[in-house]
Amino acid sequence: MADGITVVKIGGSTLGNHDTTLEDVALLHREGRHLVVVHGGGDLVSRWLQTHGVQARFLDGLRVTEAEALEVVVSVLAGLVNKQLVAQLNALGARAVGLSGADGTLLRARRARPELGFVGEITAVDRALLETLLKDDCLPVVASIAIEERGGAVTGQLLNVNADTVAGEMARHLGAAALAFLTDVAGVLDGHGHVLERLSPMEAERLLKAGTVTGGMIPKVESALAAAAGGTRAVILDGRRSHALRDALEGRGGGTVIA
Repeated sequence: MADGITVVKIGGSTLGNHDTTLEDVALLHREGRHLVVVHGGGDLVSRWLQTHGVQARFLDGLRVTEAEALEVVVSVLAGLVNKQLVAQLNALGARAVGLSGADGTLLRARRARPELGFVGEITAVDRALLETLLKDDCLPVVASIAIEERGGAVTGQLLNVNADTVAGEMARHLGAAALAFLTDVAGVLDGHGHVLERLSPMEAERLLKAGTVTGGMIPKVESALAAAAGGTRAVILDGRRSHALRDALEGRGGGTVIA
């Protein structure tokens, strides 16, 4: 099964923009493709933080998540966004099942840098749980919340993990054939603002080191590189474009391929 798995990361920046991503996901699922959806929800999280009087702060493209912010992040991602996506996908004919990384200890993580607060780095993905769902013709929809692991045991502490990072690690652990990042830009840009249609891992590393890749694109490219090291073909594309996901997965181009 692993050779046929596709991990799709839906960006918070495109959620609610009435694009065709969910339609594409549901159709591909009905056609028998094994898909795992990972979602963010960053823009909505920032709005809810503002409502609660908490300032949104970022460091190297990652959200700084103190205790007060964590409550909002978990509520929005594992609650509101996850269940909305599941409901919409089921309405489109997919058999979607919503999860966070805490469910069944699907995602274990250790705390990243202290200055990021309750932000995690993935240490383990429960591949068996996902494969069980896929074998039962389910469509896992995963919110990027993990459970903390310390000394080989889980602590019960929830951690916020960048959704791009979760998608890359999930693709790597599953040995996925493809990984697609749906975002609100056309792809990875060169120093002149032009889309790079294809990058080798070496070329992508060079762009990262040169500072050409910045902000929220940093974790996408880093996650694509992690997945590509395991043989996964990764593509970063504009999810606002009509049927961009289907076109990319069916070889009709678009975005930036890292392989």
